[in-house]
Amino acid sequence: MSTPSVLPPEQPASLAAVGLSPVMMRDILLKTMFRQNLDLVSVLSRTLCLTIPVTQELVDLARGQKLLEATGTLHASSGGEMGYQLTDAGKARALDALAQSEYFGAMPVPLEMYKKQVERQSIRNIHVDRKQLTDAMGHLILPDSLLDHLGPAVGAGRSILMYGPPGNGKSSISNGIRDALGDTIFVPRAIEYSGQVITVYDPIVHTLAADEEDDPNALRRTGAKYDRRYVRCERPTVVTGGELTVSMLDLVYNSTSRTYQAPLQLKSTGGIFIVDDLGRQAEPPQTLVNRWIVPLEESKDILALQSGEKFTVPFDTLVIFSTNFHPNEIFDGAALRRIFFKIKVDGPNQEDFLKIFAMVARKKKMPLNEATLVHLLKKKYPTINNNFANYQPVFLIDQMRAICEFEGIPYQMTPDLIDRAWANMFVKDEKIAK
Repeated sequence: MSTPSVLPPEQPASLAAVGLSPVMMRDILLKTMFRQNLDLVSVLSRTLCLTIPVTQELVDLARGQKLLEATGTLHASSGGEMGYQLTDAGKARALDALAQSEYFGAMPVPLEMYKKQVERQSIRNIHVDRKQLTDAMGHLILPDSLLDHLGPAVGAGRSILMYGPPGNGKSSISNGIRDALGDTIFVPRAIEYSGQVITVYDPIVHTLAADEEDDPNALRRTGAKYDRRYVRCERPTVVTGGELTVSMLDLVYNSTSRTYQAPLQLKSTGGIFIVDDLGRQAEPPQTLVNRWIVPLEESKDILALQSGEKFTVPFDTLVIFSTNFHPNEIFDGAALRRIFFKIKVDGPNQEDFLKIFAMVARKKKMPLNEATLVHLLKKKYPTINNNFANYQPVFLIDQMRAICEFEGIPYQMTPDLIDRAWANMFVKDEKIAK
């Protein structure tokens, strides 16, 4: 089953259709001209991410208020365009507006308009079938039973808790889920609420689609007809680990520019938010999950401005919690009830372990040796109760490669090399004299 293509946001056909107050749009125009020394409507159009007719309408508005004036110069290099400049009153207004907020450039998208776009490109509209998921996990050896559970979880776009012993690919599975999504969405450069600007697009989090350009000032533009206040991106993935704190889920206020930056979960809207190594954070897992209770249940999040005013934003994110702890050790029943899917990721059985070992050996150009594998399975693994883990083939083969390189011999697999590699995989339980 294929995923329906996302409907793009329509270009505003008039200044009123932009959805912002005339004063805010005018001030962003003046600040942009002041900060970037721009004087042509065509260049302003690209910078403000508005069409040329709408930009001209905005310029005419400012001219009518005596804040802009025509320079009287036609630019031959720009198709005979008339230039514009700030009047003294316009410069004064630009400075006053900059004192209130340093934001200039692309016009923000009003929050209410953005909510409608989020609905059009919801993560819950995604349809992932078994083939898509299997192809995305092609680099992993996974039991069919695990895919049986993962498929419906991804397709539902709801929260997932993956738990189990370390080293069995929970992080790799999370990345495979991301790869299975495959399509693109539209991410606003910034959104506006109550006159405040919140930047959303983040080149660290958001990956541009192949035909997209990062720079709104770029001279070459694509022919796509959609609201250029948005950037077309792959569905985003935010990955956090032990560094995650509750404060990272709040708006970030920049007191110098007097603008806000969207928190991580808002940047991940329409995509995936992975909380890796849950239980390793400074704050208890229960505290972190309590912060997610309302978003997970109601598909909306509550944020607060510096003034204390609270408002709701969409929470349209597939949240994946990954932990090495048993869920009952770190959550109460109420928290577990709100996590939609709980999937245990166990170590492989012996058959799958050998498949993984062979695949890794082939990839790393390490010739297989039957006597060595028998030694590994009969002599080494019984010492740890045959607890196989997905990370072990990579670890053991990398160790043997390192030994071969040190000894100056071709890559090879022998019982002796396995013994030396095995000694580095575990730490002997012993008392250390202090």
